Amino acid sequence: MSEEINADDRMMLESLYWWDIPTLFRCPIERDPSALDIALVGVPHSTGNGTTERDQHLGPRAVRDISALARRVHTEFQIDPWKSCRIGDMGDVPLPEANDNERCIERMTDFYRAIDSAGARPVSIGGDHAITGGIIQAIAGEGARLTGGRKAAFLHFDAHTDAFEQIPHFLGAKKSAAHWAAYLVRSGLIDASRSVQIGMRGNPRTLDWWKTSSDLGYEVVPIKRYRELGPEKTIQLINTRIGDAPLYITFDLDCMDPTVCPGVANLECGIQGFQVDEVMQLLRCVRGKNIIGGDVVCLMPTKDHPNKQTAHFAAAVMFEILSLIADNSQSK
Repeated sequence: MSEEINADDRMMLESLYWWDIPTLFRCPIERDPSALDIALVGVPHSTGNGTTERDQHLGPRAVRDISALARRVHTEFQIDPWKSCRIGDMGDVPLPEANDNERCIERMTDFYRAIDSAGARPVSIGGDHAITGGIIQAIAGEGARLTGGRKAAFLHFDAHTDAFEQIPHFLGAKKSAAHWAAYLVRSGLIDASRSVQIGMRGNPRTLDWWKTSSDLGYEVVPIKRYRELGPEKTIQLINTRIGDAPLYITFDLDCMDPTVCPGVANLECGIQGFQVDEVMQLLRCVRGKNIIGGDVVCLMPTKDHPNKQTAHFAAAVMFEILSLIADNSQSK
């Protein structure tokens, strides 16, 4: 931006999402993770979903288009994350074999290994939910800097468990959007005994559809159980479960009610999903924990409202995650 623009004009212009070159939250492009505390990353990946709904690779572009409007201070935390941390947009993970899910997952892992080595904490926008596997392979478990070589814990928001070992692949994809929550535990990267999957709803495809999560050791809180427990008991459960484990937050937009987020893959319309205030309260309940990163996935811009409602909410969740990281950094 030209230095001729004064501070008042700059503040006005930077909040206009339709003005100038779009980056995530109007942050500078920074390809070097060693220059960042929080690395914002786009992961334009669709082939881990394995269905005809492949437009999830357009998610990063959609959020870049509108997220300048979400560059805010955090009222509840009383912080300005953009000033307290070095935050930059690292661009998109290069995926030249975009139609080869397994190769793409390894490309993601290579990309995020550099972020982990630098000690930056990634907050990513997908892409389908297979991206979480590629990210965690780089930043958790033996040799990972962000977890200190430990397994990570998941706080996983979703309408589905994505631990569906009952099927060997998802239309050809093995490290797919349907499998990551299982193989990451089997690989020794995620500690299911410290993890919570929350928001599952709808009629599953088989009666044992959620069984793998229980067998692996996850605490599963379907939306019905959340309503029965209520927010306070659910929050207590989450905090007790996670404890002091290094925490990764993965947020599938289909956990939201379709009236809130219509532009997602794999809609579940038979049972009401989360409302905005509910998930914001649940996200903020892990304030102060060692959050190593997070992602927001399954945005389908081609099915969103013309006002880009789902993209705006995706940006809001990214802002919450990066603010949790910034708040924790500031308090140390």
